[in-house]
Amino acid sequence: FPISLSLNNASFLEQLEELEKMFQEDHYPDNEKRREIAAVVGVTPQRIMVWFQNRRAKWRKSEKLSVKGNKKYPTSSA
Repeated sequence: FPISLSLNNASFLEQLEELEKMFQEDHYPDNEKRREIAAVVGVTPQRIMVWFQNRRAKWRKSEKLSVKGNKKYPTSSA
């Protein structure tokens, strides 16, 4: 799916914000929800699915990093 380059940055950032909001609510949207999101954002449900897959991967990676970080630098215990 080629992304249309006519999209200006502002609307792209709004879409991204919308997707992030949805992601905070639900990491695994079902078909119905994906179709809704796709309609709001103006892309195909397929693209929404891929975005969520990538977003979950990124989230898992950052979760792992923050867990590791916490072990390395205990904040309490003085």
